[in-house]
Amino acid sequence: MNDERLRRWRLVLGSEAEEETGTTLSSQDRSVDAALAALYDAGESSGTQRASGLGSSAPRVARWLGDIRQYFPSTVVQVMQRDAVERLGITRMLMEPELLGAVEPDVHLVTTLLALNEVMPEETKQTAREVVGRVVAELEARLAERTRAAVTGALDRAGRTARPRHSDIDWDRTIRANLKHFSPTLGTIVPDRLVGYARRNHSVQRDIVLAIDQSGSMAESVVYASLFGAVLGSIRTLRTSLVVFDTAVVDLTDQLEDPVDVLFGTQLGGGTDINRALAYCEELVTKPADTVLVLISDLYEGGVREEMLRRTRSLVESGVQVIALLALADSGSPSYDAENAAALAELGVPAFACTPDKFPDLMAAAIRHEDIPTWAATNLT
Repeated sequence: MNDERLRRWRLVLGSEAEEETGTTLSSQDRSVDAALAALYDAGESSGTQRASGLGSSAPRVARWLGDIRQYFPSTVVQVMQRDAVERLGITRMLMEPELLGAVEPDVHLVTTLLALNEVMPEETKQTAREVVGRVVAELEARLAERTRAAVTGALDRAGRTARPRHSDIDWDRTIRANLKHFSPTLGTIVPDRLVGYARRNHSVQRDIVLAIDQSGSMAESVVYASLFGAVLGSIRTLRTSLVVFDTAVVDLTDQLEDPVDVLFGTQLGGGTDINRALAYCEELVTKPADTVLVLISDLYEGGVREEMLRRTRSLVESGVQVIALLALADSGSPSYDAENAAALAELGVPAFACTPDKFPDLMAAAIRHEDIPTWAATNLT
């Protein structure tokens, strides 16, 4: 056990620690050490990083990508790839199809590809789409069915009726509503009235508007929000609109059938004009009481703050249910404008971060007109 701990410390600390640990690495461990050293032994000099340990050779980068996939689990590979781009500036890894095809795809890689979309060579774009498609497919497998189940269940139960069909009777509520009608002779309850769910309605019952801030700090949220937009768009009892914005506003609703198209329709980076985005979303509202507007933004407003708050107040007073998500991401607590978040809360707009696995339940709660601050306090702590 002690030898294993020394071996691990030797790999963590690098070749300079070989004498201190008294550990001689095996042939395979030396290969692992070389893969780590190429990335993490770049060091710093005068505040700047030294040249990449992978050099400028594309074949060498390709071999390194293959090595780390062989030596480390996929979660570690994703971290190392991200570090390689950030520490060593290996943008060529994302600019050449043969190298891009060798990477382990994950959400962070997708955000990098989207940010590079405008400068990416044409011959690489198809490979990039394939990589993004693999990530989207994995996310859909994990999140899509649960989203549909939660949302359609909420829609089916959004209304109640005193004349339900047998299959729609809520037996628990019916029994509780008729306890006073218990018959000692029969030994059972004789219900005076039934409580149940309204008949399933296949027409549009709710309008959902997703307004997504595509500034650079919201990159991971853009990926997840685009996926959820596509899933919600596939539910025919919802009318889903998806709008992305920075200082301009782009409506991507007509691309909702393909979340990959939605993602490549975004433009990560730039400023933020929330007021302009809300002005556009306001035009999409035709049934305020049946509309849920989800603003996904860190609330750093580059436009006119007073107008943004005035417009938000107008939406809320008209009956629109407005929710501000400071982040829709797996990562930790987001950086956001606390002053704007507090101002929105005073207007009746809850502002909080939400992980992707909780988003389906959030939408279901919003459709049922539940108290969202209470829901968030219960489910997101």
